[in-house]
Amino acid sequence: MNTLNATHNPSLTSWVAAANQPDQDFPIQNLPFGVFTTASQAQAHVGVAIGDAILDLAVLQQAGLINVAGDVFNAASLNLFINLGAAVWSSVRAQVSDLLRADNATLRDNAALRSQALVAQSAAQMLLPVEIGGYTDFYSSKEHATNVGSMFRDPKNALLPNWLEIPIGYNGRASSVIVSDTPIRRPNGQTKAPTQERPEFGPCKKLDIELETGFIIGRGNALGEPIRCENAEQHIFGMVLLNDWSARDIQTWEYVPLGPFNSKTFASTISPWVVTMEALAPFRVATPAQEPQPLSYLQHKPEVKYGVDIQLEVQLTPEQSQQATTICRTNFKDMYWSMAQQLTHHTASGCNTRIGDLMGSGTISGATPDSFGSLLELTWNGANPLALTDGSTRQFIQDGDELTIRGWAQGANYRVGFGLCRGKILPALAV
Repeated sequence: MNTLNATHNPSLTSWVAAANQPDQDFPIQNLPFGVFTTASQAQAHVGVAIGDAILDLAVLQQAGLINVAGDVFNAASLNLFINLGAAVWSSVRAQVSDLLRADNATLRDNAALRSQALVAQSAAQMLLPVEIGGYTDFYSSKEHATNVGSMFRDPKNALLPNWLEIPIGYNGRASSVIVSDTPIRRPNGQTKAPTQERPEFGPCKKLDIELETGFIIGRGNALGEPIRCENAEQHIFGMVLLNDWSARDIQTWEYVPLGPFNSKTFASTISPWVVTMEALAPFRVATPAQEPQPLSYLQHKPEVKYGVDIQLEVQLTPEQSQQATTICRTNFKDMYWSMAQQLTHHTASGCNTRIGDLMGSGTISGATPDSFGSLLELTWNGANPLALTDGSTRQFIQDGDELTIRGWAQGANYRVGFGLCRGKILPALAV
């Protein structure tokens, strides 16, 4: 963990010209994995993003340029590849990095093979990158939890007693995790205003985003066998951007006594590219100080950096004007509970995880109002409408609105980006 190698060299450049632009999400130092099809290729293939293109690993393996055991790249998910283990992930990354180097002529000067192996991202249909058997969402931003507690409880006691002791989470719905650019239907559900005697049923009136990241399980654990905190990141393949869409009015009515249900199960959007933990190694940072000190099973090794410096932003684009407004800028490095602690606590009871499982960070909010990761916080539950670039305002998301999450780790003259996590809201269907 946190180890650097030749693939991280900030001076590396690629013969794919677009990869060398300083604001490009997919330079040669990144090399995230995804799954795609094209109009001429219905069979899903595993690829690596490089600049504005996709390198087709199935084509390269068939040509003998990628050495890996098994037919794992002619696949509709990354699960088969992930199953080969961390040594193989790193080996494939190194092989791809070498093939894409500006001074390597092997693929660069083979026009026929290059035309098969290099696909324009604009010509590809991205698929959900992993087969997700289980989805858990955490609640690990101290700032977000404090804001919500202040809003709905006593501001002097915003955090419940257990929040500083355990990474709080809930088990979400894996079947409704969708890939970026999949439209989302406004959910229907029960809501109840404080003045109403009984609830009513209809479309959600307080539809919200939750700016999050997620991590993908790369190595599972057996039922009954917990994952130790010092070993937890050995079980993580990589990270994605995540929008845990939330129906706040439905949530308010249903969450007592067992927590979120229909308010969270209708859709969770993730970005199509999985950025590996190896690619993020140069951007590891210390996590915030934890007080009180966690119980022993949740304690970090003091010499290891468990945080990641990932800049994040959210844009809202109304359908009518198509003028985007950046409504939030924040950073993942401020998360109170680390990914290692989340996974350790998740499995402490003996809960098993499997390759491809998705773990959400919870809403990522910073200390300032412009860094709040949800409209619930940005508008303080609708009390302070948000002004948009086109002159309109928002308390919560309206039909036709498109929400886009971007994220990147900034290096010296390059960035390791995640691409887009984007979704547009369609009107509710009648029930």
